[in-house]
Amino acid sequence: MATTTAAMNTDATLLQLVWLASPALPVGGFSYSEGLEAAIEHGLVHDETSAGDWLLDQLHLSLARADLPVLADAVAAWRAGDADTIARLDAWLRATRETGELRQQTEQMGRSLVEWMKAVHPALAARVTASPTYPTAFALAASDSAAPVRDVLLTFAFGWAENLMQAAIKAVPLGQSAGQRILQRLAAAIPEAVDHALALGEDERQSFAPMLAILSARHETQYSRLFRS
Repeated sequence: MATTTAAMNTDATLLQLVWLASPALPVGGFSYSEGLEAAIEHGLVHDETSAGDWLLDQLHLSLARADLPVLADAVAAWRAGDADTIARLDAWLRATRETGELRQQTEQMGRSLVEWMKAVHPALAARVTASPTYPTAFALAASDSAAPVRDVLLTFAFGWAENLMQAAIKAVPLGQSAGQRILQRLAAAIPEAVDHALALGEDERQSFAPMLAILSARHETQYSRLFRS
């Protein structure tokens, strides 16, 4: 009986993480390209290989050095009831969003995830006292499970990869098979990115991706676009 109960708890934890990673989660991730659309507009991304290369660079140079280490700290803070740390992490994330649309993205997705929690996990949503950014809201949604922090980061990164792969399919454009090969490349690289994020100290976090910031700023006034970032 004990073995069965333990297996059921493990299954529930895994399914909760799969749920959070699902593109069907109503947080609006599908409406953002995080600068990818601008990179396509300016000819930096134009086919399957260049799209995969761009997203791999973004994974390692941006996500692994900023959102993922913040997410790890936020999971621990939510589990410890440390509201001051959550507020500090949110402030850091907002300050390091280098364009208005990137800041609006993380705030909108954070609000939407809180609304989702109000519907399915009201006790979790009740812990929110200020509008969170998406990584800290995601950390709250995952903190109620028994999932190891590393698994939470893997889930977050895969959800990001799936959304951006879909953006590439629409904007380059690419076929579904090309999109799956890009996702395969990203999935293979995610564990290394997560381990790098977990090894960073608080003073080692950074959000320094000048070309991404430039393209995001250009995207805000781009004449024709599909995505909100």
